[in-house]
Amino acid sequence: MTSAPPGPGATPVASPPAAAPPRTRAERIRAYRWLLMLAAVMFLLDQATKAAIWASLPYPTYGPPGQITVIDGFFNIVHVGNTGAAWSLFSGRSTFLALLAAGTLIAIFAWRRQLGLPLRTVQVSFGLLCGGIIGNLTDRIVHGHVIDFLDFHFGGYVFPTFNVADSCICVGVAVYLLHSLRQPEAPSRRLDGLRRL
Repeated sequence: MTSAPPGPGATPVASPPAAAPPRTRAERIRAYRWLLMLAAVMFLLDQATKAAIWASLPYPTYGPPGQITVIDGFFNIVHVGNTGAAWSLFSGRSTFLALLAAGTLIAIFAWRRQLGLPLRTVQVSFGLLCGGIIGNLTDRIVHGHVIDFLDFHFGGYVFPTFNVADSCICVGVAVYLLHSLRQPEAPSRRLDGLRRL
């Protein structure tokens, strides 16, 4: 039995929108290109600076006469190892921290949509974060500790020695926090077109 055509003045029923074709693997990778490129650049920069320190200063080197004084009384290049986290927290638990770092990278991948990773600003923040995490994780696997070499003094206060990877992690977290404060609502509407990433 055929249905009767709509009468005059009847509102036509809109057909459902066609489903978007599935994205290819290359398209999925390109969608995260800012994160991947920045993470790779920061990782290489971190490892290059640490390799230069390893080659030029014996381990451990802290204080005169071995350290390289850049700005007297303020900034020195040293060579020390950290088996803990930032500011030597959890010192001596390098294996635990390596596993924690690996778990963090897996969690970032698993919750990439919820974190808003398709957005460029978020990719920049997590590119810095992932580059720093992988840099320090590499140190723990290769050396059993993280290589720190940037040594700053502010009068009588000595700032904890750190490296490029630590800087990337801190800046990445700060960028993501600023992004979240500027956009407190979940960016669901902006991500509607990126659900397949």
